[in-house]
Amino acid sequence: MKYVYGKNVFLTGGSSGIGLATAELFAANGYTVFAASRNPTAATRTFPGGGEIRPVKLDVRAMKSIGAAAESVLAEADIGIVIHCAGVGIACPGEDFPEDAVTGLIDTNFNGVLRVNSRFLPALRLRKGGICVIVGSVGGVFSIPFQSHYCASKAALISYSKALRMELRDFGVRVSLVSPGDTATDFTTARKYEIDEDSPYYSTCIKSVKKMENDEQNGRPPLSVAQTILRLCTRRNPPAQTVVGFDYKLLVFLRRLMPDRLVEFILRRMYLG
Repeated sequence: MKYVYGKNVFLTGGSSGIGLATAELFAANGYTVFAASRNPTAATRTFPGGGEIRPVKLDVRAMKSIGAAAESVLAEADIGIVIHCAGVGIACPGEDFPEDAVTGLIDTNFNGVLRVNSRFLPALRLRKGGICVIVGSVGGVFSIPFQSHYCASKAALISYSKALRMELRDFGVRVSLVSPGDTATDFTTARKYEIDEDSPYYSTCIKSVKKMENDEQNGRPPLSVAQTILRLCTRRNPPAQTVVGFDYKLLVFLRRLMPDRLVEFILRRMYLG
């Protein structure tokens, strides 16, 4: 194992799904992972070879919570790797604005990354080396019906990560976005339906999202995403964006070649047909 950025990792969303799988994989490979979540386990987990998962209480929606966590973690360890895995999803029509749900989604998926970076990236700059890995989604490339708010939050991360990557390069800090496709995690069951039964979209929305959720539950295991993240963190010059899985890599590549109307036709057939 090449510890290009050191052996200390700070990770959000560490209690389940991709975040938990990533924390466990890094710890199994000798890293010390400070795994942050709103409801962390109480005890540190140790792994053969010296790796650990140390739980950290943190809410990416609250700057005070992030500040307290950053002060504690950075006083304890020389963090060289920051990984963003926290995320939430909702299902609703694009014309609707369930304010609390949409605000919470953007606050977690996008603003949460900005908040955490504002406290941890200065430490990476000062050590003159590190990597920030952001977990996005192929939904940021392909807009999916009744997932407009979620897809918008992930599309924002693509633009943000590319700009951040250029800004930090001269400081020896790398930025890389990971875009998974359908992945079998508890994220599916945690998704909230923000639609009333009397909505004219109701039956179409339920049918469409259930199709998507079936694809998710039959998708890749979260370990496949974790393995991609680990590989990126052993490279001195990781790519700006990595799509997980050959099939999704092919789809994203073909997206660049296909006209928008054809993309829309295919997505309609997949989720509305």
